This record gives sequence, structure tokens and C-alpha cells, in this order.
Amino acid sequence: MAEWFVGPIMDKIINACSAYLEEQVGWQTGIKKELQRLRENHPKIKAVVFAANQAQISDQNPALNKWIWQLRDAIDEADDVLDEFECMKHKEQLPKNTEETKKRKLTSFLIESPREILKIGERVLKRDPNLKRLEEAVQKLDEVSADVATFLHLLDSAKQEHKEQEVDFYKTRETGYLPKNDLIGLRKEKELVVQWLRKPSNEHRGTDLYRNISLLSIVGHGGMGKTTLLQHVYKDEITKEFDLKMWVCVSNNFDVKKVIADMLECLKKERPRWETLVALQGRLEEEVMSKKFLLVLDDIWEEEEERDRSKWENVLAPLASRAFGSMILVTTRTDSVALMFANLIKKKKEIVKLEGLEEDECLQLLNSHAFAGVENPNDHENLRVIARDIVKKLSRSPLAAKVIGGVLNSLDLDERRWRTVLESNLLGQASVDSILRLSYIVLPNPLKSCFAFCGMFTQDHKFDKDDLIRMWIALGFIQPSLDQEETMEDIGGRYFDVLVKKSFFDKFDKGYKNYSYYKMHDLLHNLAQLVFKQECLRVEDSTKLPSKIPETLRHLSVKTTNLDILKKIEKFKHLHSLFLFYEDSNQDLCSALIKIFKASRCLHLLYIDTHELKMIPEEIRYLKHLRYLEIRRVDVTRLPRSLSNLYHLQYIIYEGWVKSTRPEIDDVLPIDIKSFSNLRSVKLSGYFILSICGIGKLNSLEELEMFDLRNEMGCRIDELKFLNKLCKLGINCLEILKDAEEARNAQLCEKRRLTDLTLCWSDTNSKNIDLNQNVLDNLQPPKCLRSLNIKRYMGARSAIWMNNVNLLSNIRKIEEIELSDCMEWETLPPFGQLPFLKSLRLSNMPKVKWLESKFNGNDKYRAFPLLEVLYISGLEALEDWFEAGIAAEDGCLFPCLIELNLYHCPKLKELPSLPSKLMRLEIYKIGWTTLNFCSNSNPIPLERLGVFRCPNITSLPLADEVARLAGLKCLAITNCPNLVSLGRHREVEATNNCLLMLRNLWISDPSVLLMEPLRSIASLKKLFISDNDELVSFPNEAEQWLLKVSSSLYELQFVVLKSLVSPFRLGKLFFTSETIYF
Repeated sequence: MAEWFVGPIMDKIINACSAYLEEQVGWQTGIKKELQRLRENHPKIKAVVFAANQAQISDQNPALNKWIWQLRDAIDEADDVLDEFECMKHKEQLPKNTEETKKRKLTSFLIESPREILKIGERVLKRDPNLKRLEEAVQKLDEVSADVATFLHLLDSAKQEHKEQEVDFYKTRETGYLPKNDLIGLRKEKELVVQWLRKPSNEHRGTDLYRNISLLSIVGHGGMGKTTLLQHVYKDEITKEFDLKMWVCVSNNFDVKKVIADMLECLKKERPRWETLVALQGRLEEEVMSKKFLLVLDDIWEEEEERDRSKWENVLAPLASRAFGSMILVTTRTDSVALMFANLIKKKKEIVKLEGLEEDECLQLLNSHAFAGVENPNDHENLRVIARDIVKKLSRSPLAAKVIGGVLNSLDLDERRWRTVLESNLLGQASVDSILRLSYIVLPNPLKSCFAFCGMFTQDHKFDKDDLIRMWIALGFIQPSLDQEETMEDIGGRYFDVLVKKSFFDKFDKGYKNYSYYKMHDLLHNLAQLVFKQECLRVEDSTKLPSKIPETLRHLSVKTTNLDILKKIEKFKHLHSLFLFYEDSNQDLCSALIKIFKASRCLHLLYIDTHELKMIPEEIRYLKHLRYLEIRRVDVTRLPRSLSNLYHLQYIIYEGWVKSTRPEIDDVLPIDIKSFSNLRSVKLSGYFILSICGIGKLNSLEELEMFDLRNEMGCRIDELKFLNKLCKLGINCLEILKDAEEARNAQLCEKRRLTDLTLCWSDTNSKNIDLNQNVLDNLQPPKCLRSLNIKRYMGARSAIWMNNVNLLSNIRKIEEIELSDCMEWETLPPFGQLPFLKSLRLSNMPKVKWLESKFNGNDKYRAFPLLEVLYISGLEALEDWFEAGIAAEDGCLFPCLIELNLYHCPKLKELPSLPSKLMRLEIYKIGWTTLNFCSNSNPIPLERLGVFRCPNITSLPLADEVARLAGLKCLAITNCPNLVSLGRHREVEATNNCLLMLRNLWISDPSVLLMEPLRSIASLKKLFISDNDELVSFPNEAEQWLLKVSSSLYELQFVVLKSLVSPFRLGKLFFTSETIYF
């Protein structure tokens, strides 16, 4: 862990001290010799620290370990002094003519003037305390560095030089696709689990509380693939038979309320507010009421059996007596946990045991990672031989195979370096932990700190990539690039991607809002904690701090309800990061924070999560080195005024509960906003971000989600003129611009890093069409744009930079476009020519007549070649897909489209054929008469089809294509009064292989149930009948059909059937409510 600060950070100190002291007349001679010795010793220091790390001897050599930490302390102290000098120089350069400064001048003159005069005098007399501190810091660093000679003998035992061993991750193979098949060696086990899911247990049906629930435990040591196995099962087709699916990662020291909240988040797609246990249990019980669910409880640890049993009873209580066939899958390392669960729900213990991979399977998995991106792996037989020998040392662990494979992949097919991994002592220890430690040792130096810092978070923490990168930057883990165009966030992104590629992180998709998160395997998390143990401490749910805390502590995370623990934090003087999670209601919390701020002045990162705080103390001004400030759940109306003293602050994130109205929070940030010259990102709740005045002074800003324009100084569009580091920008109230020149002042096209742009007009009543068009013409984005959103634009035409000639040259690489409420827009740009466009959303544009204007007519040209999502709503004049006289070649329109939503486009012509990859289709108030499927024998991948209020629809060819529609699971047909056919049904097709396998059906007219292929359906789980005011009773045949499917049907809903007689009878079934569960 020492290498990162003895390299670039020590370089920075030496160079900065030399440069600064040369400006101070007479001072440079005082420490010139010390700086020269530091330059001479620096290469030796780096070599010794590197050798110590590679040979893993610092832990066994107390003297070396002590010296390294003395060196670290000296470097930190010198770095902090330079921080303060930088801040002081910034203040001296700030203009002094602001109104606020003028008001302060008179009142502070008598106090400040003597102080300033004394300071100038001290500097002249060479007694400036700041300069004295710098001199002392350099001398201390020189004294510690001189002891490097004591440890030079370590270089003789190092196997390789620094340059030979370090991996140049900047040159990592960029094609490097992650292997797609990580289920190697687990297919048999997956089939066992899938077969179990198909056969719910009938054991102990009786009156037991959990009589309808079956349980299966997956047991195996860490790294054996338990989670991977169930991830593949969770995505399998078999799980679509369940109404509800929940995946919860439990981990050790689990919290009952958190587990239930995680289950609710899976179901509701949003995180519930932190409520009482009873409230959370009640909400979960409502959600799963009479539903058949699949619950995965991943990574359950054994603690105290009686306490565990009591906690799990609270978790499982809301699930009791649910629909028959509900199932729970558990992963754990111990048989005892599996037995405890089985006893809890009174079931026989059923286990699938994972013992590890066979050697050939382990080799296959390792090779899939080691040779990822290699064009012809078989051409490297020498490396494949080494891989076979490495596999023999991996203890049959899939995790070890993946991680070591990632290590080998980064060694550029260099046989000598592969053999070095094979001959490593750690690999020879034949334990998974030692193997993973080797994967850490060979990481590039900058990545070691980035990885190790992740041990600060809880096991199974969901990492947000961008948030983690910001923290790395704030803590100085990211090394600047020689490429001036590359930002620290770009570099951090590459660091993160390398760790993902090496399998230190696994990626997970949330499934909504395009949100992805990352998790670290618990063995890798343990490794991060191990290598960070001298710097990191995490205290969770504890009433007291550990008795032994290392003096080298730099990072602390505390989750507690005990205020006394917080009061003890002040004794840790060298903290660089502090995470506080406090739940108790105590008014002294503010006082405790004040003491922490005064004592822990070296903090670079501060994270506070509590709802017990009404203000952030002004004493935060003592944290002069703070780079990252994140505040959650604190209900404040403004941030501390003293933030303006924090010159180095780069990130402000406030996610609180905003109760205030906008007029009360116009002063959320300090008035002296120019002090935040290093601020890169501001994320504030509610109206906060909109209220910032003078935002143009934040010339390091990279994200501005929405900027409200106002006709006030500091709130006009020219504030954006010099914010050229922006990556994400939203502008609102564009109607206040008076002319095109004013729009041009934003200089959007000069922002070479801008990838996400939103342009909004707030007034749709504006009739000055020419002005709106001129404004949009002069808001041309840069060529790097990836996402464009335009709202309430009142122009009749596209911007000049979007027209047929300029489109490809201006926004060629764009991937997402959304246009909404643009009431006057008539002709769309030729979006079909954009080669990388993946998502197009158009809504409420009533004058648009066709989707795509003329293109070059090339036969090989494909309109919308990569488009995956198309959403069109409220385009009432839309007549055709192409401008008159233009036609697309068959199969050349939407070749990659997955999702198509068409709402309220009554004039739109039918597609010649539905796109061949379409999986989801919804049409509402469309003038089509039928659907046209591709005329070939390929399977139709359609999974969801919805046809709503389409009066012209007369037929849907489902029966014609039943053999190709095996994937169709959800079908909705409502308010289509002229529908008379679902296709031509042939008796020969009425076999088990040629039936629709629908799970959910939504109709308004019960007569549809008598049309084939619905008449022969046998697998239906849910039926919804709605929106039919004329339905009084069911036809006899429909009643018979309902009775026939009732054996598989477990939910029947009647919604908005005003004339239906109730109560009513279907055969022997008697119904009295709108929702019936079987």
C-alpha cells in the first residue's frame, strides 16, 4: 500500500517545494540541500518500498514497517502544508471588489489590518509561520528519507526490477470482452436446481405456517460459484413461472429491516423509506399476498443460532401461507445454516453441494479469461502449457480461476511474466486466499490503493462506478495523465474498468432506469480489508471502539447509535476519510461534529448519513484539505457559509429531505461562490441547484443537471460561456433569451467533453417561432455528444446543425435522442442515418408527418441500423415511416429494434413487417388493421404484445404463427371492437408443441377467449378482464373455458366492468369480489 505515495506524491512535493521556495527571497538556501538530498534518495526509496511489497516482508520486518509509516507521515504532512499554501495563494489572487467584500472592509479594518501588516513584516523578516511549517516539513521528510540506506539490502532479494514487474494497464488489450460463459463446470448443478424448481414439495402441506413454501440450499466454500450458479438460474426461463422474484444479498451481521427493505426494492423498483419493522413487514405481506414467489437469499453466514433463528423468523413471517409453489433458494458456506432454515420452515433439509471444478473445467474457465480478446488462442501453446500448471494450484476454485485468468490476460502474452505467476510463492501455498493475494500484488501501483479502499465498505456493498471514482480522486489515488484532454474521471474510469476486467468487480443490472451497480466477492472484500488493515477501520452497530486501533489509521467508517463513539473520533488526527452513519435522536450530535472538525483537520473525504441533524456546523471550515463532501438524510435549508473557505473542495453531494420551498433556499451555497474554483460536481436535492447564482465562476464544473435561466445578474446563459469542462448539462427557460446572439454566448460547441445535453423551454405558449428557431440554431452541441433531450421547443423546423447535410458531421456518435412537447415541429431530421443511435423517444409533436426524411437511397443502407428502443406518442399527424416516395428494403428498417411503443398515432401506416428482433410491442389508438410478421421460418422473439383501443384492427395472425411465437408470455387485447380473428387455426397444430405458452392475458371482450389459439391455451396463470361497460354476464362457452383453465389459473381480476352482475357464478365457482385468487 506504500508504493502509491512514494511515487507521484513525493515527486509533487519535491517539485512544488522547489518551485515555491525559489519565489521567496533568501529562503531557498535554508533547505536547498534537503531538497537536493530528497531528489537523490527518491529513486532508492521507491525501489526499497517496491521490493518490500513484492517480497511481502514488511509485515515480518517491524523496523521496515515503522520506517515506511514514518515516511508516509512525513509525506502527508508536507502535502498538507502545500495544500494550505495553494489555498493561500488562491485567496491572494481573488478580486477584492465584490459587494460582499466592500461591506466587510470597513467593519474588519481595525481587526484585519494589524494582522496583515504583521504577516507582511514576518515574511520580510523571514519569520512567516507558514513558510516555517514548510521548512520543517521538508526537513522532517529529509531526515526520514535518509534512513533508506538501512534497507537497501532488500533490493538484492527482490526477484525483478520495478519496471519489469509493474503491469502497464494503459496498454491493456482494449478489445478485451469479458467472457460470456462463467457457468463452466456448473451446468449439472444448474440443471439440478432447475429440476427442483419444476417440482414444488408437497411435504407437510397441512396447517404449517410455511406449508406452501419449498427450500433448497446451495452450500460450498467461498469462491466455489454459489452466487454465479443462482444468477444463471435466476435468469432462466423457468423463473418466469413465478409471479414475483426477489434477490437479496444478506452477508454477515445482517439486519432484519434491511433484508425486508431489499425484498421490497426488488418488487417495487424503488427503495422504501426507513420504517419500523412492523411497517416493513406489513408492506411486504401486502406485496406477496396470494402470489407465487421465488426468493433468493444469497450469502448467509452463521452467527449465533438462537439469535439468527429469531431474526429470520421476523424476515420470513410476511411470506407465510402464500400461494402454493413459492420457493426459497439459499446460498451459504455451512451445512448448519441450511439445517437452521429447514428446521425454521419445518422442511426436510435439501442441499446442492459445490465442491469446486474439475481440473479440465478450471482450465477452461481460466483460459476464457486469460485469452479474452486474443484472436487465435491456440497459437500460444507455450502459454497454454503454463496455464495447465497454474490450474493445478488453484484449489478447484472458480473465483481463483477467473481472477488469475484476468491477471494473465494483462501480461501481454509474455511467457516470462506468465511463468513468474506460476512460480510465485503465494500460488504455491495452494489456498484461495493466497492466490487472490497474488492477483493483488501484480496490480499496477495506482490500482492497489483503489482496490484496497473498497474494504472500507460493507460486504456485498453495491458500488456505483461514478461515486467510487470521485472518492478515489478526492483521496489522491488517481494519477494525472500526460494527455491534457483526459480528465481525472476518465482516468479513474479506466482504473475501474481494469479492475472489472480482472474480475475484482462483478457487474449487475438493476433492470430499471438503466442503472447498473457493481459488487465485490466476499473473499476479495476480505483481501481488501487485509491489505488495508493498518489504514482502515470499520465499526458497525457497536457500542464501543476496538481496544487496539493502529496509529496509522487513515480511513474510518462508523455506524452507531452511541454518541460516545463519535466523541472519541477526535483523537484520530490523521484521518483522510470519515464515514458517519448515526441513527439515535440526540441533540449533542452537532457538538460532537464540531469537535471532530476541529481535531481531524486532514480529512479529504467526509460522508454523513443521519436524519438527526438539522444543520452542518460552520466549524467545517477547519477541514481545509476536504475534497469530497456527501450529506444524506440531513434536512437543511442551506449549506454552511464557511464552505467558501474550502478551496480544495471538488464534490458536493446533498441528498437530503427537502421540506423548504424555493424562495427560502435561494442562498443554499455561500455567496462567495468564486471560492469553489476546484468544484467539479454539485448534486443537490430539490431546487437547490437551480438557485445557485454566479455558477459561471465554477470553472472546474463537470456536471450541471439543470440550470434555470433568469433575467438577473449571475443567472443568464452567458454564465455557461467558460464552463468548458462540462460533461452533463441541462438548460431551462430558454424562452427568456432575446436573440440568437444571447444563445451563442453559451458556446456549447466549444465544450469538448459535453456528452449529455438537455434543452428546455418552459412556456409552450410562445408564438415567436422565428426566435425559437434561431435560438436552437445557436445552441449547437459539440461532436462528442451522446445524449440529446429537447423539451417544449416551439420552432417549426429542425436546427440547422441537425439538417440532412450537417447531421452526421455534428452529432454522428449520438446514442440517445428524446424530443417532447415540441408542438410546432413539422419535419424531423434524418435520424435514421445516425449509425450509433440506440434509443429514440418522440412525444406530443402533433405536426410531424413522417419519421424519416429522405436519405441517399443506397440499397445497402439500413435505416436506424442500431436502434433498440423506439417510443412514439402523440404524433397525431404521423402518416408514414418515410417521406413520400421513399421505401426501405425489406429487413433494412430497424434491424436491431427490441422495443416498440406506439401511442395515439391514428394515421400511421402499418410496418411492412415487424422488426426481426422485436421482443416488446405496444400499440394504442393506432389505425392499423393487422400485424405483419416477417415472412420466413425463423422464431419470432416477441415476449410481450399489447394492442389497446385500435378500432381498425380486424385480425391478429397469432394462430398463423403459433409455432414461431414460443416466447410470447404476455398478451393484452382491449377495446378493439372490430377484431374478428386471431389467425387461421389448423387442427394439426393443436398439440403441446404448437400452443401459445402465455402466462398473463389481459382482455376486455370475453369472446376473444373463444378464438384460436387462445381457445386451446393451457398454461395461463393470470387473467385480467377490464374496461367493458356493456358486459353483463359471461357467455356459456367463455364460462366453460374459464373452468377449464382454472387448474392452472391462480389470479383472475375484473376491473371497470360496470354492468357485470355481482355476485355471479361460473359453473360451481361463486365469485363476489373483483380479484379472485386460486
